Amino acid sequence: MDIQETILSNVYVITPRRFGDQRGFFSESWSMRNFTSAGLNFNFVQDNHSMSSQVGTVRGLHFQSPPHAQDKLVRCGRGALFDVAVDIRRGSPTYGQWVGEVLSFENGKQLLIPAGFLHGFMTIEPDTEIVYKCSEYYAPECDGAVHWDSCGIDWPVNDVDPVLSEKDTTAQAMADFESPFEFRG
Repeated sequence: MDIQETILSNVYVITPRRFGDQRGFFSESWSMRNFTSAGLNFNFVQDNHSMSSQVGTVRGLHFQSPPHAQDKLVRCGRGALFDVAVDIRRGSPTYGQWVGEVLSFENGKQLLIPAGFLHGFMTIEPDTEIVYKCSEYYAPECDGAVHWDSCGIDWPVNDVDPVLSEKDTTAQAMADFESPFEFRG
């Protein structure tokens, strides 16, 4: 398993090894033992899976606030997407900064996003599936969003109108956002 740090503390790009032959490949996408031995201690309790049919579909930027804040391990099951984490920890030296990574079925990369970060993605291939683990169950009373184009993210698809949900269309701008997260060093 290859674990790469990003410019944002505690956000990692993780690429599991693939073992292939004429049939295809096998890969361990998650192993508590491997993550723990690398110093990544997360207790995931829920898996989510969504499919977006159109290129330029944006989901996010989402967060779940305390006491049900979520760590996420995100991967692409089919197609390709541009996955993003934005630091929203008050007092963080990287507050408001973002990191993005292309996750695809082909490259097998995953993005590990701890609580205290916005998460979102844009599809760059049709019929793209995202699969991710969460460390907390979904809690609608803690669900929140920041407008997808208010954080200065350099999204990869600019020649189509983004496909958005009502929630994402009406989300507040980053400039108006009061974060429930605090940086703890």
